[in-house]
Amino acid sequence: MIRIMIKRKTLPIALTIAGSDSGGGAGIQADLKTFAALGVHGTSAIACLTAQNPRRVLAVAPCSPKMLRQQIEAVFEELPPAAVKTGMLYSAENIRVVANFFRTPHAARRTPPLVVDPVLVATSGARLLPAAAEKVLREKLLPLATLVTPNLDEAEILAGQKISSPEDLRSAARAIHSRFGCAVLVKGGHLKKCREALDVFFDGETELLLSAPFVRGLRTHGTGCTYSAAICAALALGHDLPHAVALGKNFITAAIAGSYRVANHFALGQIPAATFQNPARAGLRTPENPV
Repeated sequence: MIRIMIKRKTLPIALTIAGSDSGGGAGIQADLKTFAALGVHGTSAIACLTAQNPRRVLAVAPCSPKMLRQQIEAVFEELPPAAVKTGMLYSAENIRVVANFFRTPHAARRTPPLVVDPVLVATSGARLLPAAAEKVLREKLLPLATLVTPNLDEAEILAGQKISSPEDLRSAARAIHSRFGCAVLVKGGHLKKCREALDVFFDGETELLLSAPFVRGLRTHGTGCTYSAAICAALALGHDLPHAVALGKNFITAAIAGSYRVANHFALGQIPAATFQNPARAGLRTPENPV
């Protein structure tokens, strides 16, 4: 009898705590697709259900705080993640559940890096988080974050200043880091009169300016979720934070460029990891050589 030994690959694990998008373009669905594209096993804890499509959100129903906590505990019990990201948590109660879980010391639990996509404001400008929930996010969750990834409108809220230039991106990133103590990636893709999609990373020591050409003629959905999920996956794979951010920039740039049609809309392309592993492709720059 011939016995064939098969050596099975072990994948790192990442956890997304976010909302479910019935349209499949954002939220939990986008995160899990991104984890899979990067060779990471994706786990999830659903904070809320949404009835939505690429055009509009019809309804949102929160998960109970008890059920959200149990989902997170179930994952950590048998599938301890190497990195975690949060997305749309929706309510003050659920933000508190997540913050309490990661703040409470536990002898059997290693605390993984935590990427917080704040989901305060949609790219349309619509507010997505009530004032009470935003207060809990600021006071309880952001101080625990390894990285926070606000879009322009969210960065203006968190920094308390207007952003209208690349230099404003840099000052906002510094202000957010100073207020909450976490690293910051301010996403400037919708910055007016800018020739490139420019983002700024700052962790208190390292500042990176990440740029990529605009992809014209596309209206995409789920870019923020996908970007933060790619960074989370890169952290799970063992990259340090600046490198993970650069890889995330490469991934989202390639995903936008590779978008495909679904019905009358565009969906982000799923890009093989090998196509964006070189961080130089992200247009990574230093402050001494700005845009």
